[in-house]
Amino acid sequence: MEQAGLGQGVGAVPEGQRVTTDRIVVDDAVMAGKPVVRGTRIPVGLVLESLARTPDFTELFADYPRLARDDVRACLLFAAEAVRREAGGGA
Repeated sequence: MEQAGLGQGVGAVPEGQRVTTDRIVVDDAVMAGKPVVRGTRIPVGLVLESLARTPDFTELFADYPRLARDDVRACLLFAAEAVRREAGGGA
């Protein structure tokens, strides 16, 4: 784990936190370590479940005004990568 303030430069990741994309992070201190949208407590799973129930971006953004379209895209890419890893790395 990278630690902030140890010569890592700007953007260093604090101990206990793992960046999975520029928008998705896993931090042991936030939401019990679930992947969340950076700078929020919005779990990736919640975004995915919301879109699965009602694939309406307008409603999603009304419910979670801090989300941006790129955040949702990052959640989808995160889920796709998780499925790819689970399946053994195939496309």
